[in-house]
Amino acid sequence: MADLPTSSKSAEMLDTATIRRIADMKGKYPEARSAVLPSLWAVQDKLGYLPTWSLEAVASQLGLLPSDVEAVSSFYSMYFNHRPGRHIVQVCLNVSCGLRGADELLEQLRESLELDDEGNTPDGSFTIEGTVECLGACGGAPMLQVDRYSYVDLTPETAVELVQGIRAEDGRRR
Repeated sequence: MADLPTSSKSAEMLDTATIRRIADMKGKYPEARSAVLPSLWAVQDKLGYLPTWSLEAVASQLGLLPSDVEAVSSFYSMYFNHRPGRHIVQVCLNVSCGLRGADELLEQLRESLELDDEGNTPDGSFTIEGTVECLGACGGAPMLQVDRYSYVDLTPETAVELVQGIRAEDGRRR
């Protein structure tokens, strides 16, 4: 059995408030492993994403192996291993949405936004996460979420208009 981490240089890189949140989460569960999800949220809330060192820091704080924490963070689409754009776009690709054109909708969004290899727009406005399995709105397929707000009954054209509208609204706020 591998030795569990007892301390980590990376843990020193977390701020006190985040360490406190992780400790609070750890104390709420009978096993430290149960606190991984909320601990990852605490770090992502602070940093905006989960760099490798932060996964090691969470593991150290919870007394787990870094690989255990990385496995959880890479499984869920809500955690980012790269700095995302200001707005997170998730397109549902499950059966209902897939049958009603989600692939075409996603392709149209990707083309219109000119994404880089990490799914970000050049101006940092949007990140598209296109491999979301189900967002729970099968009756309104195809659908997507922007910053956890759901939009249903979309076409490729209305999806692009939606994102362009959000971009325009951001421009008016500056």
